[in-house]
Amino acid sequence: MFLAQRGLCSLGSRAKLLKMIYSPKIFRRSTSARMSLKFKNAKRIEGLDSNVWIEFTKLAADPSVVNLGQGLPDISPPEYVKEELSKVAAVDSLNQYTRGFGHPSLVKALSCLYEKFYQNQINPNKEILVTLGAYGSLFNAIQGFIEEGDEVIVIVPFYDCYESMVRMAGGTPVFVSLRSKPVDGKKWSSSDWKLDPEELASKFNSKTKAIIINSPHNPFGKVYTKEELQVIADLCIKYDTLCISDEVYEWLVYAGHKHIKIATFPGMWERTITIGSAGKTFSVTGWKLGWSIGPNHLIKHLQTVQQTSIYTCATPLQEALARALWIDIKRMDDPECYFNSLAKELEVKRDRMVHLLESVGLKPIVPDGGYFIIADVSLLEADLSDMKNSNEPYDYKFVKWMTKNKKLSAIPVSAFCNKETKLQFEKFVRFCFIKKDSTLDAAEKIIKAWSRQTS
Repeated sequence: MFLAQRGLCSLGSRAKLLKMIYSPKIFRRSTSARMSLKFKNAKRIEGLDSNVWIEFTKLAADPSVVNLGQGLPDISPPEYVKEELSKVAAVDSLNQYTRGFGHPSLVKALSCLYEKFYQNQINPNKEILVTLGAYGSLFNAIQGFIEEGDEVIVIVPFYDCYESMVRMAGGTPVFVSLRSKPVDGKKWSSSDWKLDPEELASKFNSKTKAIIINSPHNPFGKVYTKEELQVIADLCIKYDTLCISDEVYEWLVYAGHKHIKIATFPGMWERTITIGSAGKTFSVTGWKLGWSIGPNHLIKHLQTVQQTSIYTCATPLQEALARALWIDIKRMDDPECYFNSLAKELEVKRDRMVHLLESVGLKPIVPDGGYFIIADVSLLEADLSDMKNSNEPYDYKFVKWMTKNKKLSAIPVSAFCNKETKLQFEKFVRFCFIKKDSTLDAAEKIIKAWSRQTS
């Protein structure tokens, strides 16, 4: 109208002009040109865009797929946990912001719980930080301490975000592998996978800022022994190294094994950040609450990261978690305490998965903790010919094929490896067994039918 009124063009010409200006093709091209010049990604996230969880969760989204992939429980959380959340929602004040470093009732409950395992009292306001899941704890710790030029020792296989978070902070991951060989006639156990003490020691030097350990371990389910942890502790002390101890599966330890906190070793409290998870403790992964525990001189730096990123976590969830924790803190020696009962329940499911995988000729690695089991699947017949041009590791192609053709999902273990070690683990696939019996029934039906076709 403006152009037409001034005699610069007719209404018809104006329409053509506007159509040309706002043509999607031209708009996309001009937007792309601007983005290529101005909106280039920050260097710190270069090469970190791929993510195994996004890729394989999308593949398993089909309702017809039996999902043993992502560590997503489909069992019900304890009734009292859900009831506490329901009660909290009715309290108006608990639907507002709470203390940024942790809801007062929650940090108090966590302090009371963990003082049972440490020789020292834990200050709830200075030595505990409630975070947006264990992911948040890892992010705060790595961003708070790691900078360009720092080296961080990462044990292979590792939870995938360890490497990407270290690189994003400008640090350099230094990898050391767990190693094992199956023994004929003997069950292959996660405890058979060990670090070579000399190889581990060779990774430490004056640039070593931190080591990340994970016990119970994901994906193997390894529970580090006192002797193994002592080797790590001695090296941390010798090289004045920070220890980031990911202990989210701390309550999920099976008969004959015991979870030990490296922070309780002499000289380690002052250099250890211990990470826990509500999602793993109470089977409520959607709550996304975690926590970091350590001395004030470490935790205060994690607090700084948190106050400049997410600031605080959801108040109703924190209050409900606090109330649930108090219920189980008061009955920790009782078999009904969820800290005890969940491990018993999952041990039965673990043994069922072991039997199933062995019955079809596979050799699983029996986990001593956690809720994952891995197995070499190269003996299962899979026609991967349509993926022959893919540069992905064997397990990536196998899981994609299995999800599409067998309607069973899992996670490739090479996703937990750096590029130099992917070939060592590419025949392994990780299955999750914190599932309803009906889900495991469906998986068993698929695997047994598949095995009959192979034989």
